[in-house]
Amino acid sequence: MNVRNELAPSGNLRAGMNLGNTLFTRKNSLGELEGVSVDLMRELAKRLEVPLEMISFAQPGQVADASTKDMWDVAILAIEKTRAQTISFSPAMTEIEAGYVVHQNSVLLRPELVDAKGVKIAAPEKAAYELYLTGSLKNATLVRTANFAKSLEIFNHKEVDALAGLKPNLMESMHVLADAKLLDGTFMTVNHGFAVPLGREAANAFLHHFVKELITSGFISRSIENHQIKGLKAIKE
Repeated sequence: MNVRNELAPSGNLRAGMNLGNTLFTRKNSLGELEGVSVDLMRELAKRLEVPLEMISFAQPGQVADASTKDMWDVAILAIEKTRAQTISFSPAMTEIEAGYVVHQNSVLLRPELVDAKGVKIAAPEKAAYELYLTGSLKNATLVRTANFAKSLEIFNHKEVDALAGLKPNLMESMHVLADAKLLDGTFMTVNHGFAVPLGREAANAFLHHFVKELITSGFISRSIENHQIKGLKAIKE
């Protein structure tokens, strides 16, 4: 089967798991991976009738960078045009809003006002929304950090004027942010899909239909509900 040869050439489905996005992947008390991404990868391995091998990465940029190094066969990543230079994406299957946190006394009252001269915005390097801001900001300066925790840190130290992030993560972090307010509205919506290295056409075709089935059957919505993930939404039919 050509699809199995492309998605599991070693005999196992090697899934690149991004630990940097806890809306999709978390570790339980035993240190085992769980979450929506695990449910999706298990279902894919079941369809292919192969064992699942999960390979963990700390950040999404590391997953994307490894696409040319034969370290994984399939991953779940935000669909983004820079990544598309080395990765093929399935249709979108989820959406997450991205927004800003600013300091309480900030005059930046709406997301569209944040892109102003002299404004510094913290964002984790190679996160999908950082890549988007890199290409879309016209006036503000982007301060790239190693991870979201570092972005929180420099915001608290008032080294930046705004903190960019997925809105569910921002809301979850408000208790550790001093002198902060979450702006209403968004600057983008992040869509995730299955990702495979470029050149695997049979895998692309299979994943296209697989995602449509997952959406139609409600599999993704049920997984999100089962894991009680707020702010992650399944794409509707």
